[in-house]
Amino acid sequence: MYVAGHRGLVGSAVWRHLAAEGFTDLVGRTSAELDLLERDAVRSFLAETGPRYVVLAAAKVGGILANDTYPADFYSENIRIQVNVLDAALEAGVERLLFLGSSCIYPRLAPQPIREDSLLTGPLEPTNEAYAIAKIAGVQHVQAMRRQHGVRWISAMPTNLYGPGDNFSRTRSHMLPGLVRRYVEAVEAGVDVVTSWRPEPRRELLHTDDVGSACLHLLEHYDDPAPINIGTGEDATVAEIAAMVAEAAGFTGRTEWDLTKPAGTPRKLLDVSRINDLGWRARIGLREGIASTVAWYREHAADVRR
Repeated sequence: MYVAGHRGLVGSAVWRHLAAEGFTDLVGRTSAELDLLERDAVRSFLAETGPRYVVLAAAKVGGILANDTYPADFYSENIRIQVNVLDAALEAGVERLLFLGSSCIYPRLAPQPIREDSLLTGPLEPTNEAYAIAKIAGVQHVQAMRRQHGVRWISAMPTNLYGPGDNFSRTRSHMLPGLVRRYVEAVEAGVDVVTSWRPEPRRELLHTDDVGSACLHLLEHYDDPAPINIGTGEDATVAEIAAMVAEAAGFTGRTEWDLTKPAGTPRKLLDVSRINDLGWRARIGLREGIASTVAWYREHAADVRR
């Protein structure tokens, strides 16, 4: 099995889970070893490796600020990665491929919880539209491959993810790792005020160890052209999430909210009934997952992606 993006947040979780389940013939390449933006290099690699299964977890990702600042990069790089890997996988005869998208592909004001058939039924959230459209293109590419070539490839849409190996950059991180960094640094510096973005949006968060198990479960039990959601089925406000992070970090000061910042999608809760019906459910509770992520960040702060 080839895990594209095996050093990233999602790919590393998939790799850990597969290894824990006894898979030994796993293949991964760092970006320095294989640039997925280089079409010929990807074709040669998959032709030589000949994987039976592929998990496509590689992507250019970032939070609201990064998406809003570099939309052309998010379009170009993600579409090229997807096209290169999917085309090369077809040429190499890959039997099963799982393309990992994102819950941001759904309309900004989709009915909650968001069903898979909400895709392409309304306008997207403007602050991450470029990334969302690139991921939608990947979903439709997989569907086209199934229709034209009869391959048993699938797409899954994870909700907001967090956990070990996340990007804790001040300017490129998602909401949860950004909060972890701010509160931990405030405790270390003895600061009693933390400023964060808007408190009112609601977010569903899924620990990467859960998404790792979900990916294997889907490869074993799912075969349908429609994308399938991966999530917990529960959400919380940013303010509630921040309070959990502050508690886990030992921060006893106060949080101030910068209401001039964009809020993004007001709410993004996935309907996970289809994957639940297949026998999979998330196991890691939010408070437990946040506490373990704070502990991991403290242990690896010198080495994390910034």
